[in-house]
Amino acid sequence: MENLTNFYEGLQPAVCRACLCAGGAAPGRRPGAELFPQGRSAAQPRGSGGLDTQDPAPQPRTPSGGEVWLLSSAALGHWTAGAMPVGGLLPLFSSPAGGGLGGGLGGGGGGRKVSGPAALRLTEKFVLLLVFSAFITLCFGAIFFLPDSSKLLSGVLFHSSPALQPAADHKPGPGARAEDAAEGRARRREEGAPGDPEAALEDNLARIRENHERALREAKETLQKLPEEIQRDILLEKKKVAQDQLRDKAPFRGLPPVDFVPPIGVESREPADAAIREKRAKIKEMMKHAWNNYKGYAWGLNELKPISKGGHSSSLFGNIKGATIVDALDTLFIMEMKNEFEEAKSWVEENLDFNVNAEISVFEVNIRFVGGLLSAYYLSGEEIFRKKAVELGVKLLPAFHTPSGIPWALLNMKSGIGRNWPWASGGSSILAEFGTLHLEFMHLSHLSGNPIFAEKVMNIRTVLNKLEKPQGLYPNYLNPSSGQWGQHHVSVGGLGDSFYEYLLKAWLMSDKTDLEAKKMYFDAVQAIETHLIRKSSSGLTYIAEWKGGLLEHKMGHLTCFAGGMFALGADGAPEAMAQHYLELGAEIARTCHESYNRTFMKLGPEAFRFDGGVEAIATRQNEKYYILRPEVMETYMYMWRLTHDPKYRKWAWEAVEALENHCRVNGGYSGLRDVYLLHESYDDVQQSFFLAETLKYLYLIFSDDDLLPLEHWIFNSEAHLLPILRKEKKEVEIREE
Repeated sequence: MENLTNFYEGLQPAVCRACLCAGGAAPGRRPGAELFPQGRSAAQPRGSGGLDTQDPAPQPRTPSGGEVWLLSSAALGHWTAGAMPVGGLLPLFSSPAGGGLGGGLGGGGGGRKVSGPAALRLTEKFVLLLVFSAFITLCFGAIFFLPDSSKLLSGVLFHSSPALQPAADHKPGPGARAEDAAEGRARRREEGAPGDPEAALEDNLARIRENHERALREAKETLQKLPEEIQRDILLEKKKVAQDQLRDKAPFRGLPPVDFVPPIGVESREPADAAIREKRAKIKEMMKHAWNNYKGYAWGLNELKPISKGGHSSSLFGNIKGATIVDALDTLFIMEMKNEFEEAKSWVEENLDFNVNAEISVFEVNIRFVGGLLSAYYLSGEEIFRKKAVELGVKLLPAFHTPSGIPWALLNMKSGIGRNWPWASGGSSILAEFGTLHLEFMHLSHLSGNPIFAEKVMNIRTVLNKLEKPQGLYPNYLNPSSGQWGQHHVSVGGLGDSFYEYLLKAWLMSDKTDLEAKKMYFDAVQAIETHLIRKSSSGLTYIAEWKGGLLEHKMGHLTCFAGGMFALGADGAPEAMAQHYLELGAEIARTCHESYNRTFMKLGPEAFRFDGGVEAIATRQNEKYYILRPEVMETYMYMWRLTHDPKYRKWAWEAVEALENHCRVNGGYSGLRDVYLLHESYDDVQQSFFLAETLKYLYLIFSDDDLLPLEHWIFNSEAHLLPILRKEKKEVEIREE
């Protein structure tokens, strides 16, 4: 026993260092991204004995009567002093005297017999070393692989971190509430006041203790699981998924008849101004160049490689084919490219197949394929598009088979098994992905007569409304198993962007009757303006990213859509705020134009920064590329429609010239690897969204407002058209008026 005691004492400093590692990494770790993640794939469900069970874990002892201990949360209050109080230890496992380790883990009977205590010391040491080695490895892995871990550590370990101070030139925007910081602290003490590092440190330590306690609970539960139990749970989960699939498919044996209403505002007259007419014709010619080369070199495949003149396919689509065809349908229709539209329709009818054994991105397939098919139906009335859209919608339903109803990011189209991106905060779902389903799924219920699609997306909103938001903000990660936030990283760019867009457009699409969506949108915008929107020293307005209370002064190209969103939502804001939101949209548009104007190619980088003495410039090599993205053109289109300020047409034409000078090649249009270089370095991909979004928005900028009027249509995140669902009047009555 004396030897065993000495052995434990020899291990104690290592345990303290492990505790210190956990403390340093924890502020950047999220619920569901602990040392032992909560999130499990559909094939690895939580079995009996999980967090929901109330039975205490068995506490068997070692043969020599000793207990094996791990740190509890009670010990964490002393770790900064380097102490390891005995009262702060928890038994990890034990076994009845003489039962041996095998008896403790294997249940009654079957315990391995030994001749005496000395024969077991090496085994005990070996098990302890394995446990502590794994613990320390996970701690260091969290530190080095969580984003901006050095900043997060400084926010926990040092009181004087400048990142905790508010921006000197920032003043809360109109509508910001003075009590926001106090409310944020009261709600689970998520963050202290920005100017109070003592409170921030206290809150971070409280979060460390909470996360650490959860990790220890899950560690004990994991050690208790038997292989037979895990296998049984896997089989039960597979059976449940199969039953859910049968239930979801049962109502869709046939679609109800629907009276097609001729669309409003799809027949466009030529612009009266000859110069504008010529520019619009040029954009149509660009569409023909992109389409004809896709047809010639990659027909039926997902995308075109314009340099090598072949097909390109992203893993986002699995084995589904024809992304460019489906994405381009409504653009072809709007530009009156009738022959090309008929070719695309024939391909959809004969070749578009969703019965594939492959894993797809639920988000990408929804906005491109479901959105594209719905838009094509509403424009043309062709029944094949409605049939295919509902068929695909049914195949996406198993993604919602999670404990919380928050859908998986990835779904196997054949098995119905889902999972999340392995890099996404311990198996979390992503806000922009599960938040960007509402528009399409509401229309699927409308066209199929079945409410199941609407129920799925409304449940997402129910889950979100039950959660407390740090400072009123929506973190980018949500664990579908626990229904709790992951890492507190907030962005209006990648990972978060279209969630906010869909809140606004859900209200607009409902004929302004969905007041819950409206409230969620304006509450979120108020929090964004208070905590994320800043001005540079030269007066450029930008939207920073928020990571656990620390601002990263970076803005992505994806974030540039927000200018159009703010302007589009201005009409629904309180009267005193309407002009403010329109002006905010204009300021974001100006900043994004500057990100274009400050490059050699006159096309914007993937991300640009406002720190280190630079403004609206990419400083990292992996942020200097341009992949034909549409977000800046999208904001220009909304700003033109809502203000008719000629500068937006001027800026849009500058982008057209840049695309022609630097992205156009013989085989189509290619993205660029570095927009700051003197000579083009092509990425050799013509993205499907270039035809669906970039060219469509440009075409609308140089068209009259009666083409797709905003009071009758909304655009999904892929710029696919969906009509407003009128509650009091039928579309035909509005058309007659």
